Amino acid sequence: MSPMHEALALAQGAIGLSEPNPRVGCVITAAGGRVIGRGRTQQAGGPHAEVMALRDARSHGESVGGATAWVTLEPCSHFGRTPPCCDALIEAGIARVAMAVQDPNPLVAGQGAARLRAAGIEVVEGELADAARELNIGFFARMQRGRPWVRLKAAVSLDGRSALNNGVSQWITGAPARADGHLFRKRAGAVLTGVGTVLDDDPRLDVRLVETVLQPLRVIVDSKLETPPNARILDAPGSVLIYAAAPEVARRTALEARGAQIAPMPSPTGKVDLPAMLADLAARGINELHVEAGHKLNGSLVREGLVDEFLIYMAPKLLGAGRELAAFGPLERLQDGLALRFVSVTRFGDDLRLIARPETIG
Repeated sequence: MSPMHEALALAQGAIGLSEPNPRVGCVITAAGGRVIGRGRTQQAGGPHAEVMALRDARSHGESVGGATAWVTLEPCSHFGRTPPCCDALIEAGIARVAMAVQDPNPLVAGQGAARLRAAGIEVVEGELADAARELNIGFFARMQRGRPWVRLKAAVSLDGRSALNNGVSQWITGAPARADGHLFRKRAGAVLTGVGTVLDDDPRLDVRLVETVLQPLRVIVDSKLETPPNARILDAPGSVLIYAAAPEVARRTALEARGAQIAPMPSPTGKVDLPAMLADLAARGINELHVEAGHKLNGSLVREGLVDEFLIYMAPKLLGAGRELAAFGPLERLQDGLALRFVSVTRFGDDLRLIARPETIG
């Protein structure tokens, strides 16, 4: 395994840990390529990957003078919750920095590499750039577009039904697919659903089938504040944010008493303004938004062009009449459909996991 591959593996260990900061890994090698330090980004406010790798090397009595730091994202050059990583690398006497990809944060965006070069450190970039960007796809989306990466997850039958006509949907797919779905919840800074799903399924929407340090923020789109104060989503660990259009005072008071935060976000049509909601979530530091909603909210997100990725688990069964994955249209022409490209197709137990993105998205 090359040092950059190992750094990327370390960065993957920051999923469910470093939000809202990017997932970064760092490996330090001495002359001859011997690994002398390893680190990954810790929880927000804690050390970044480079500092952790420097500490690891020193804890083993290794000198980092003249060494190479392999890092999956450009070292930061600004004071945030922690001092700049560039300064730590310069002060340590690192001779060379190999970074996978430039940091999209406008506070960095090439300035980290420039500061290192100004200090006489050799800087190269580009190895595993696509993989490093993919690992932090939500961070790139938030920094470059001002909204999270929106991943719409659904479990469907072979004939595309996400629920029966009566709303029953548990369980269309098997246990392996459901566990994999929790890995994607773990990736997300927030999990979003609609009030219809809260009323029909009474979900918790937390991460519990896989281990995680952080629980994602749970978000409900609920124009009229119809979420019951005894809903299980309010009992699960972590915070709940409800976007409303016309919050009625008594209902708002009851939900706030249960710990929910209410965010009025009305559109001219009297519904929740979905693009404004995404901008607000980005301002709250949400990188990846994981959607587990019903056909109506899914349809609204598709219709407004807000879905970046479809995460679909397909079961080998037919359900006949029922609810579709996303209610939008009807369309008059086949060419008006949303064109997608498959990113991956993977089998989980008896089910298939399909990941697809709109053709307009890289």
